Amino acid sequence: MDQIELVRDFNRYYTRRLGVLGDHYLGLSRPWSESRLLFEIGPDGVDVRELRRRLGLDSGFVSRMLRSLADQGLVEVRPHPQDGRVRVAALTTAGLDARDELDVRARESVGALLGQLTAGQRDRLVAAQEQVRRLLRMATVEISAIPDDSPAARFCLREYAAELDGRFPSGYSESALLRPGELAVTGGEFLVAMEESAPIGCGIWQPLAGEPGSVAEIRHVWISQSCRGLGLGRRLLSELESRAGEQGYRTFRLGTHTALPEAAALYRSHGYREIPLYDLKGYNQLAFEKVLP
Repeated sequence: MDQIELVRDFNRYYTRRLGVLGDHYLGLSRPWSESRLLFEIGPDGVDVRELRRRLGLDSGFVSRMLRSLADQGLVEVRPHPQDGRVRVAALTTAGLDARDELDVRARESVGALLGQLTAGQRDRLVAAQEQVRRLLRMATVEISAIPDDSPAARFCLREYAAELDGRFPSGYSESALLRPGELAVTGGEFLVAMEESAPIGCGIWQPLAGEPGSVAEIRHVWISQSCRGLGLGRRLLSELESRAGEQGYRTFRLGTHTALPEAAALYRSHGYREIPLYDLKGYNQLAFEKVLP
């Protein structure tokens, strides 16, 4: 079997083995989809729009499930107290009890599975699941070019600046950031990495001023703390190089600070070699260069 068929075969196996295909998930009177909705609503309730976004479902499907749970006396959907245009789903007392029972049964079901394995096998299974989760997260992240004055771009840059301000001994000033609209003048692109509609990383390439030939500078490479270790930094670098390469750029330079050893390690592992500083005005204490064929 090729890789695609292997993944499909695994998907068929675990959905059947976990019992998510039937109408009586864990022996209860409702399907897995409605049971999952009880978990997502939680004890504090949730904005229905957020519920749809979190689960990646269309409004009609979510509305039908909410009506079914409401008919069972488990959920109430009512206007938001501060904004009547927004609907909020909340569990009733019976819904909270149903969620608790579901939680107990789910733990018992998984516990029964793990109970058939040795301690070492359980450790390997949990580690493998974590690896699968990380790789699937990486596969679903989307990288695209956006205007450098867009809300997502400025959010990423503010997060980048705040982190550097805390890590650099002398702090970091937002005045050193790319200015809104700057790339429209200099050329280049602002790339953002998005996970479930949330910006989680960014990077910029732009022509390096004062350099003859096709030299591009890579700046402001940032990955959210919650997404580090997935390999996203390497993927973002590759995308920046590829997009600049399509515009004829073959030489790339970038700088970093000695307070960011993980950044220097990433650049070295990605084929960059250390060079003398080419920009003495900013915060950079190390400079790197990469030349593509």
